[in-house]
Amino acid sequence: MPELPEVETTVRGLNEKVLERTFVDVWTDWPKLVKKPKNFAEFKKEIKNKKIKKVRRRGKNIIFELSDNLSLLIHQKMTGHLICGVWEKRGARWEPKNGGDLRDKVNTYIHLVFFLDNGKMLALSDLRKFAKAELWGTEELRKSKELENLGPEPLEEGFTFEKFREALKDKKGKIKQVLMDQSVIAGVGNIYSDEALWRARINPFRLTNKLREDELKRIYNAVKKVLKEGIRLGGESFSDYRNIEGKKGNFDDERKVYRREGEKCPVCGGLIVRKKIGGRSAHFCPSCQK
Repeated sequence: MPELPEVETTVRGLNEKVLERTFVDVWTDWPKLVKKPKNFAEFKKEIKNKKIKKVRRRGKNIIFELSDNLSLLIHQKMTGHLICGVWEKRGARWEPKNGGDLRDKVNTYIHLVFFLDNGKMLALSDLRKFAKAELWGTEELRKSKELENLGPEPLEEGFTFEKFREALKDKKGKIKQVLMDQSVIAGVGNIYSDEALWRARINPFRLTNKLREDELKRIYNAVKKVLKEGIRLGGESFSDYRNIEGKKGNFDDERKVYRREGEKCPVCGGLIVRKKIGGRSAHFCPSCQK
């Protein structure tokens, strides 16, 4: 699933490509992607002729603030990603006119297309079709449980160590699970929790309420550092994620433990292991991470 660095990379790309553009039409072959309003014809009617005034991120959500006090929320879920280009419909498939990275197979599972007033198109490619699009009143969305239940943004200037410590206060779960809890901290998922805990030298199975202050500080610093690295390198494209031009991110060069089970730890040479934790996988070095 795209995490904070991938979503932030997408949002920055969108602000370069689609700001001040107007939606002139929308197409889908999978109406279930649109969750609000549930009737796709109504969604199409409401979004037409709305101008994109701002694109921002909240947690793993992409939010387009539109004219007429409307907002479009897109969550890319497991395998979805937004791409910008020009396609033409050939049978059941959308073929990119200019080819290039948009021809990457990962970019061809197009199930939602927004047509813009400059002739460009914004498409959602999603192999598993778990992504969602919702059209909200802007103020309604700001006050919604969808956003209110999210924890603080870990890269905001005001996210101090004290706020991090307060967010984790009284949390009794395993530290990896707590870091991935979107109500505790917004945007961190499987990839960056693994990478941050390796950098902090903390075992993902440690109980959060048993961690010492110096260990919490190491985790805090590692989370911020690894997320910034992820953004700088354009995200992780180990699986399905691509940026809005259809290109892979470069964080893979920095991936030390995630999906590297059986490989040698870059620090101690011990073997990286993978263990299940709450239905997800934790990748870590048993020797380095205590």
